[in-house]
Amino acid sequence: MKDGRLDKRAKILMERFTANPTASIPMACHSWGETCAAYRFLSNPDVEWQDIMAPHWEQTQKRMSACPVVLCLQDTTELDFNGQEAAGLGPLNYEARRGMYVHPTYAVTPEREPLASRKWRPKCLTRDSCTGRTAKPICWP
Repeated sequence: MKDGRLDKRAKILMERFTANPTASIPMACHSWGETCAAYRFLSNPDVEWQDIMAPHWEQTQKRMSACPVVLCLQDTTELDFNGQEAAGLGPLNYEARRGMYVHPTYAVTPEREPLASRKWRPKCLTRDSCTGRTAKPICWP
């Protein structure tokens, strides 16, 4: 990250979230002050998701390049937010259902050793105004 303080906070948060990946932010953090710092960090306009993910992507490339064969297993799932107030959602299998599609890819060796989990950016499906067809999702770099 551009700011050393943000980099330090990111490392602390990644340690907390890795230690307890299913916990909420307050449960993962060790104090109320740390919880408040986590929310400030996540709402900071200078913090971009690409900056947080960059070390993961770099390590993933190193692990994958060391393997002669890498299997990339893909899946598609719907995140259905029907009935909830949320902006930026698109239609799912029909116009009345609102949400987004997620396309995770899991990289493993033929011996089933996990190398990485790479998720495509959840991108709401939208209708092309000219053709009326559904636009394809865009993936993370």
